[in-house]
Amino acid sequence: MQVICLEESAFYTLIEEVYLRLKKGQTESLPKWLSGQEAMNMLHIKSKTTLQTLRDTGKIRFSQPQKKVIVYDRDSILEYLEKHAKNTF
Repeated sequence: MQVICLEESAFYTLIEEVYLRLKKGQTESLPKWLSGQEAMNMLHIKSKTTLQTLRDTGKIRFSQPQKKVIVYDRDSILEYLEKHAKNTF
């Protein structure tokens, strides 16, 4: 068995580097476009009509690559949620 000794500052630098790499890997794996169900889950809504209203009023971005296929932009959903967030006292 081998024991590796590190100074405290080197240990925390190592931990921070590992954290940053893991965080970077998570952001890259998120898809830009979401299905209707994923968008509804993210917005915490259950009605397809509400999702369509958000789409029709231009509150969230979408793309329609085929006639019956509609996908939603993750960034616009996050922006919509952020815009409607209320600050606590």
